Amino acid sequence: MRELERNAAHNRSRMPAAAGTRRIGIVGRGRLGHALAAGLREAGLEVDGPLGRAEAPTGEAIVLCVPDREIALAARAVAGGGAAYVGHTSGATPLSALEPARAAGASVFGLHPLQTFAAEDRTPPLEHFAGAGCAVAGSTPDAVRLATDIARTLGMEPFALDDEGRAAYHAAASIASNFLLTLQAAAESVAAAAGLEAADARRLLAPLVRTTVETWCERGPVAALTGPVARGDEATVAAQREAVERSEPDLLPLFDALVERTRALAASGERPLAGSQARSLARVGGAPA
Repeated sequence: MRELERNAAHNRSRMPAAAGTRRIGIVGRGRLGHALAAGLREAGLEVDGPLGRAEAPTGEAIVLCVPDREIALAARAVAGGGAAYVGHTSGATPLSALEPARAAGASVFGLHPLQTFAAEDRTPPLEHFAGAGCAVAGSTPDAVRLATDIARTLGMEPFALDDEGRAAYHAAASIASNFLLTLQAAAESVAAAAGLEAADARRLLAPLVRTTVETWCERGPVAALTGPVARGDEATVAAQREAVERSEPDLLPLFDALVERTRALAASGERPLAGSQARSLARVGGAPA
């Protein structure tokens, strides 16, 4: 973790260099809008905002931190306001959603931090961004440079993402983050059958979750895999299934699907994979490109 923070600090520039940008406007008062504005201010930039979705901030660049369905409307609201660049922070939405701003003369860009921003998070802004990946794209080379510079200013690791890959990239991010919480909620529910309150289940399972994630980061999914499915202990798997069926029958289809996919993952480490299987596991196990 310390090495990650050192690398992020080393990569961080004090100001985005593209086209001499010094002032950035932020639209959107949600979690990311507030975090982005605070982080850029901490990094030394002038920031206008975050402002409401119908407002037009000032700056050479404007970043729209609004829900995907509102990006085009927000782009229309800031179009023609004098900003040389207008960008959005969506991982799934193509740059074409910014067409109103592009048609008014702005270069457009995408900037998607591969990070989660929880409500009431007290982590210092730059510390929260430090070391995170950041998908960047732009309609012009200068727009790409600006998005890249903003990412590096915040201590993130920028990587290129074209519109064709956005859906797969965003699905990978949802599986890795959102669906992980769905699984942990399921674990809490099943743990209740063992007499554990939800808070106790989280406290006791957290070290296991953290170690699993760290091992996956370092060694990949096959090498990190442990447990009865990986060992081929079908008697234990059957006992687990019966416990789930008794305590949380609604979770049984999820349990069965996970056992099936875990068997396939375990088996993939025993023999060479077919091309399509290898590509599939690489996409799930590695960072989106």
